[in-house]
Amino acid sequence: MTGRPTFTTEIPTWTPRVRPIDPERATPAQAEALKETPSNMAVSDYVLVLAHDPETLVERTPLFNGVMYARGGLSRAERELGAAAASVLNECVYCTAVHASRYNQLTKDEEVMRRLFADGAAADLPPRAAAILRFAWRLSQTPPQADAGDIEALRAQGLDEAEILDLVLSTALFGWANRLMHTLGEPAA
Repeated sequence: MTGRPTFTTEIPTWTPRVRPIDPERATPAQAEALKETPSNMAVSDYVLVLAHDPETLVERTPLFNGVMYARGGLSRAERELGAAAASVLNECVYCTAVHASRYNQLTKDEEVMRRLFADGAAADLPPRAAAILRFAWRLSQTPPQADAGDIEALRAQGLDEAEILDLVLSTALFGWANRLMHTLGEPAA
């Protein structure tokens, strides 16, 4: 890619560089790994590519679902904000679109994502969202830049320990997932 990508909430098609497995020809281990899907949705080409390594996939999917959909702790929308912030920083157009779209659906507010797309970490957001964005952005840097001051800023906005942990997990999960998705494929133009 040259320059910064254009971010949108319209989810593009993801085109794998590795041929997805054929579910009809899956090994028993692959079939077992495909029984649980991310967010309990249809099996995507991305998941079918990951199924080449069923031992990892069988651990990855419950981890993903637990981090993003567990009850309690950080709100679902704020987990999506952390995921979207990491995805913008990592220039993962596909993941950004998925998580920005979910954030907008959950909040019924498109302004936060519009500002994130336009201004990145400098986006002018309400204080709680700004603290979440700053933390997620700094945690997603290579190497990570998040520090005790960022944690204190989250606490000052009312986040408790469970919410902060959920933000760390959702942001870190997408720091990893973005890099994996870049390696295995790309959004179709």
